[in-house]
Amino acid sequence: MGEFRPAVSARAPDVAPRDLLGAGLSERLRALRRAPAASAPRAQRAGRLALAALVACSLLLVLVASGQRTILVPQSNVDFPAWLAGPLHQLTHGIAVRSDPTAVGFSVVLVAMTAAYAVVVACARSLSVRVAISAIVALHLVWLLAPPMPLSDLFNYLGYARLGGLHGLNPYTHGIAAAGHDAVDPFVTWQRLRSPYGPLFMLASTGLGPLPLPVAYWLMKLATVAASLGVVALLWRCARQLGRDPLPTVLLYAVNPLVLVYALGGFHNDVFLLLFALGAISLLLQRRDAGAGAALACAIAVKASAGILLPFLLLGAHRRGRFALGAGAAALPLAAASVLAYGGAHPNLGDQTSLLSSFSVPNALGQLVGLGGAPPWLLTSANVLLVLVVAALAAATWRRRIDWLPAAGWATLALILSLAWLQPWYAMWLLPLAALAGSRALVRATLAVCAYLLLTFLPVTGMALSALDYRPMDSPVGRASIARMHALQWQPVRRRAHIFTVQRPRELADAPALPH
Repeated sequence: MGEFRPAVSARAPDVAPRDLLGAGLSERLRALRRAPAASAPRAQRAGRLALAALVACSLLLVLVASGQRTILVPQSNVDFPAWLAGPLHQLTHGIAVRSDPTAVGFSVVLVAMTAAYAVVVACARSLSVRVAISAIVALHLVWLLAPPMPLSDLFNYLGYARLGGLHGLNPYTHGIAAAGHDAVDPFVTWQRLRSPYGPLFMLASTGLGPLPLPVAYWLMKLATVAASLGVVALLWRCARQLGRDPLPTVLLYAVNPLVLVYALGGFHNDVFLLLFALGAISLLLQRRDAGAGAALACAIAVKASAGILLPFLLLGAHRRGRFALGAGAAALPLAAASVLAYGGAHPNLGDQTSLLSSFSVPNALGQLVGLGGAPPWLLTSANVLLVLVVAALAAATWRRRIDWLPAAGWATLALILSLAWLQPWYAMWLLPLAALAGSRALVRATLAVCAYLLLTFLPVTGMALSALDYRPMDSPVGRASIARMHALQWQPVRRRAHIFTVQRPRELADAPALPH
């Protein structure tokens, strides 16, 4: 399949600057792609301005989120100490903000970032490596300074770490509410959810448990940002190994607004999954099959969703037996360590099947056809269809009708579409595969999914639907999911005097961040 080339075709006619200025955004992007080599300086300037816009928009969001209690940082409605707000707090803490204007402004900035991202992707081949990498590093530094926003599991990670490392409780058998006196408790989203994360992530994060909460918080943030930069480096390496221009590949992933705002801004542990998964792909491309198997086993031990890659990396291995041996060699000690630490308990994935998000594809489809959401039989059908798609892709890979890398991408896309609980940062599972696979169809499908996630998670989308009196969760299926959600979330518990009782803020009731 052809390589994804977002930039230039050398045979197209030139386009005057006034034409570019007068056209709409889509026409401008098409014109930049059609422009000949002589117009490269214009594309370069457009790309640089778009990167600058991404940095400026990110900085604006971080400044607003750092200053006052806002809907951008759910935990700020509980408490907003300086260690949580971050070092930029002093610059903007005196600026008053209100919920509705902040929601509208956040939506406008996200749309502006998406437009800038489209320009960067279109102009990627005209940009210099120095400018692009500098922008990526700057974006990471900006988001490192942010409080966790706008949907984050960061304090859930710390709650599980303190549950095991400080209180001696098993996070696979206890919710964080079991240590309701802990300092992290008021900031936790899912108090009664047993940990759904893999044993490698749980064991690694347990070391943060005994540390003071602000120290553990900043160490987790630093580790997440460092891992994200590692993902970018591995993506660059994989592109080189495939003989492709690494800069367009990296930019398709690294400056995507969903990755920046939701994944990096939320400090989600999916970056650790990607770090091991891309390490496995890189090792496989070097024909170091045993190492690739071990790396993929580690990815699965961070989050089970990485398991979707297993059949395709196995089929893509030069020596499949060595890949399987490497995976087993890593899985056995991980399993032994898990048994020693947690007994026979395992990650809690079952609770997630009982919950729906408003615009997961099964729920949206159920609404569209008049089912009032996604009943259990529809969710079961989605899972069966996912299995059939993965099996068909694996069979096609076995018969060499499709390469293993695009097959893994299509399977990951099918996984995202089948989920009952869908979150915007899940796009980061798919973007690196689409960037590496060399399939334009996969890239287009991935960008379509990103557009869907962006649109459905914009605050103004919810405001508009509410004004139209459309409530996607107002059905027996939706109400049952909300009841289950509340049972896992903010239950009233007694706290020590220095930790006040919190009430679930109304505007956050439909915006939890259940890990998957």
